[in-house]
Amino acid sequence: MGIAADIAIIIVAALVGGMVAQTLRQPLIVGYILAGVIVGPYTGFVTVSNPNQVALLAEIGVALLLFTLGIEFSLKELKPVRRMALFGTPIQMALTIGFGYGVGQWLGLDWVASLWFGAVISTSNTMIVLKTLSVRGLMGTLSSRVMLGVFVVQDLCIMGIMLVLPHIGGDSFDIGALLFAVVRAALFLGVMLLIGTRVIPWLMRRIARWESRELFLITVTALGLGVGYAAYLTGLSFAFGAFLAGLVISESDYNAQALGEVIPLRDIFAMLFFVSVGMLLDPAFLLANLTTVLLVVALVVVSKALIFGSLTRLFGYRNVIPLATALALFQFGEFSFVLARVGLQNDIFSADVYSLILSAALVSILITPPAFALIQPLYNVQRRLFRTAPMQTFDVPEGGLRDHVVIAGAGRVGQFVAEMLHRLHMPVLVIELNQQCVDACKQQGIPVIYGDASHPAVLKAAAVEHAHLALVTTPTIKITQTVAQQMRALNPDLRIVARAEAIEQLASLHEIGVYEVVQPEFEAGLELARQVLLYLELPTPEVQRYIDAVRHDLYAPMYQIQERYEAVHALEHARRLLDFSWIALPDNSPLLKCTLGEAQVRSQTGATIVAILRASGLVINPDVTETLDSGDVLAVLGNHAALASFTTMAAPHNGDADQTHEK
Repeated sequence: MGIAADIAIIIVAALVGGMVAQTLRQPLIVGYILAGVIVGPYTGFVTVSNPNQVALLAEIGVALLLFTLGIEFSLKELKPVRRMALFGTPIQMALTIGFGYGVGQWLGLDWVASLWFGAVISTSNTMIVLKTLSVRGLMGTLSSRVMLGVFVVQDLCIMGIMLVLPHIGGDSFDIGALLFAVVRAALFLGVMLLIGTRVIPWLMRRIARWESRELFLITVTALGLGVGYAAYLTGLSFAFGAFLAGLVISESDYNAQALGEVIPLRDIFAMLFFVSVGMLLDPAFLLANLTTVLLVVALVVVSKALIFGSLTRLFGYRNVIPLATALALFQFGEFSFVLARVGLQNDIFSADVYSLILSAALVSILITPPAFALIQPLYNVQRRLFRTAPMQTFDVPEGGLRDHVVIAGAGRVGQFVAEMLHRLHMPVLVIELNQQCVDACKQQGIPVIYGDASHPAVLKAAAVEHAHLALVTTPTIKITQTVAQQMRALNPDLRIVARAEAIEQLASLHEIGVYEVVQPEFEAGLELARQVLLYLELPTPEVQRYIDAVRHDLYAPMYQIQERYEAVHALEHARRLLDFSWIALPDNSPLLKCTLGEAQVRSQTGATIVAILRASGLVINPDVTETLDSGDVLAVLGNHAALASFTTMAAPHNGDADQTHEK
């Protein structure tokens, strides 16, 4: 079957490798590369018959990877961290390339290969880092924003590197060829911008009107690969052209749909690429040169960690951010494999050097998740050694705050609550490490402290010992527990409301003294259920009673753990026995023109009229002398039976209706 059999072998091997990687909590890329090693020519297992043909298909994976990168590219992501991203990242890449050049010389490479080696190690792995951030619940933090900014600029710089490096070779630097390549790229970019602003939007609108997802997918793929091929025909990189096509589509109204449609296709071909990368790795080489591989990994990891940590601090970031970037961005990037592959194809690297790069890249990726786990413990040690925690305060009164609400780790949820309390003129103070949230609070005049809420010094600055209530909105359970315990140590009587990631965490949070716990996914599910039941025209009181009962069952451990919640439990139970409903008084109702005293609603039905809504306004707690009139909407309180009895009482009698009809 030829290539079809090879693809079948690769997909099955990638599936097994991906499942193993997922089970071991490793990135899928690692599983794909290991799958490639197994089906490669060096192992003797089930082997791909024609690796060269697979490699050609894998080039499509590189092009689609860069194509989607172009679609996702956004300058808006750089705004909060623009100084570090736009200035710090090029400096980081230049320093890393210089260090890599020195490592290449130490390995005995010539100057061209050494320069390529520096470029190979200059980028970080976006997929690995973002996946690890997501798993650990760290997305949205200032550290993650800094990393995202670095990734965006690294990806942009790598385009220039891939454009320049192939023209560097031989015994001398061919400046003429390089300038010609730059001019050619500029002309191609100009043509693409012209086509992208005039032809492509028209084409996308035309295809979208036909409402064919299949044709839309083919159109998007054709644009990405077609522009890439056009770039190749003009002497530029196929991948560079695909990236430009993505940039053009990113400015259209169809960028989100285009990205959603092409991602599955990209993932399939990217899998082929990483498997083909693994097929070139010789396990025997890794075992024979294990010391050299580990030494290269150590040199790259330590140097990149020092560069990232120093630059982050140099650009004004403090607290955990320099440590986080140092321990998160030290590994080889996705495009390290791409550059290494291009270097091998252009005879820049020998097969042994390529295997060395590939082995070192795999090891650096494998140690990334454990390195993430060390960030918080090492930061705790750092805080103990350096007792002062850098913090900035904004809009905090000179005399401090008392009886206020402290919101720790605002994020989107906490920021919304802070805005609401601020509008109601209630004293509130926010503790936040996300600079974007800090800036948003500053703009609205909300008191905010830039600092780590788990640090006692920061909590003291927030006057937690004088606070009335604390809200902990951090999504990570360990951080939430630490913050709650620190708050409880400063103010044992403080009421704490916290957010939980999962239902299983409710009991553990209540055990450490959290007053109330909210589980967002559960609450969202309850609201969706409520909307469905209301749409199905179930009575509103019955729907609310059901929702309250389900909520009570979930939070039952709270009532069982702490005695002070028994009263709350009793009140909730009592509230569910009563319904509060608005009932419009029907025309020809026997209650019209009757006073509340004359109607004797409570004695006859058990219900109580607590308010009357009229065109003239709302009457709250109406007196017994209040007269009911046509058009009144009554707020009636009572259980289900009482409300039903009142509805019957207020309804026109059949005899009255007949007499009215005869008249």
